[in-house]
Amino acid sequence: MRKRPSINGAKNDSEIVLRSARAGDGQSLFDVTAQSVQGLAKNHYKSEQLAGWMGERTVEYYEDIIEKGHTVIAEENGEVLGFVDSILGEVTRLFVLPKAAGRGLGKRLLKVGVENAAKGYSGSIKIESTRNAQGFCERHGFKAMQKGYFSHGVGGEPIEIVLMEMART
Repeated sequence: MRKRPSINGAKNDSEIVLRSARAGDGQSLFDVTAQSVQGLAKNHYKSEQLAGWMGERTVEYYEDIIEKGHTVIAEENGEVLGFVDSILGEVTRLFVLPKAAGRGLGKRLLKVGVENAAKGYSGSIKIESTRNAQGFCERHGFKAMQKGYFSHGVGGEPIEIVLMEMART
């Protein structure tokens, strides 16, 4: 196995592992979402939107999502670096920590999210992309359909998104 650079740049033997989220992971999902928004979306949204992005989300909100059984976490040395959630026909959430961006983690999580959204479903796969993630989604097969607002939000300032689809053959 080749050594990967760690997030802080030092060499180590760690490996990013994908696993199903489980009860008790809600705090990590909450933290990853908040840090991702503040670190990766800051150049694409107004400060008021960033400040209110989490809206009424709580750790319990994420625990409820986990309970549905469609959330996959990426972790390294026990630290949650990102996660993806999906429902039938749609990837609903994909967030990575800013310090983990650029390592191919988003690509791995998106692939899993698409696979899970496609189970038992034959139509195109949808995703509501943030403006900062639109190019990433396009590079991975999604096409912009229209602009709108995040439909999976919980209170807070409306978040502009790009509704995207991936045609399946």
